[in-house]
Amino acid sequence: MTVALVTDSTAYLPADLVAAHGIRVVPVRVALGDDDLAEGVAVTSAELAAALRARKPVRTAAPSPRAMLAAYEEAAVRADAVVSVHLSGAMSSTVAVAQAAARSAPVPVEVVDSRSVAMGLGYAVLAAAEVAGAGGSLSEVAAMAGRRARAATLRFSVDTLEYLRRGGRIGAARSLLGTALAIKPILGLVGGTIVPVERVRTSSRALARLEALAIDAMAALPAGSTGCDVAVHHLDDQARADRLGDTLREHLDGRGRVLVTELGAVVGAHVGPGTLATVVSPRFDAR
Repeated sequence: MTVALVTDSTAYLPADLVAAHGIRVVPVRVALGDDDLAEGVAVTSAELAAALRARKPVRTAAPSPRAMLAAYEEAAVRADAVVSVHLSGAMSSTVAVAQAAARSAPVPVEVVDSRSVAMGLGYAVLAAAEVAGAGGSLSEVAAMAGRRARAATLRFSVDTLEYLRRGGRIGAARSLLGTALAIKPILGLVGGTIVPVERVRTSSRALARLEALAIDAMAALPAGSTGCDVAVHHLDDQARADRLGDTLREHLDGRGRVLVTELGAVVGAHVGPGTLATVVSPRFDAR
């Protein structure tokens, strides 16, 4: 059996890795004002940041079932089955759309709710693709995607909680709203939902804490892991992201991959310009 991988655009996978593994990426939708656009295809991160700063209405929506089914049909040309891995079902209906489309797919489709996003999702997709490339079965590929996603640690800082509040994605971090003007909150993703982690008072302190928390996660990998990969994400803050990436790369010392990538329009719409995030994704041998 050959197994193909499908994911959505919120994985923010570099294009070269998508091409190398034959991964099909279904764009999540972004509406800027009256324009309904496809993330990564018709709207850029820079355009999104400019729209947010101009207080232009921004909304996001899951892909259509037709678009998801088209990805499965394309995969079925060369594969006997599909593992479809997507951003947290607690944040988006994309998983539900994938499950609905899977029922009409021409080959078996296993849908995995990553309960994560960005490279917490992306590294899970890459790990699953490697298992598929080595001849893994549908269940083995899906199991690797789920295991890698669940093990990831994602932390991020935002300049303001306003964008999360507007988009309804603030979750347990709602408790910070009353003091949001006086702090730079550090948030995390646990079980697919946003939770408060720490409160600091300056952007420089937030950067230092993100760095320290990522290093802690790199030093406390779960039992059975064989190392880790790291990602740094940002929205319109390349310089700070590069500095953070360089520091984490030094700590990892060649023992894993470190990627620095900009958040796309979908996640960016909910966190806002100036956001920095880290992902520490433990690696596991296929079994």
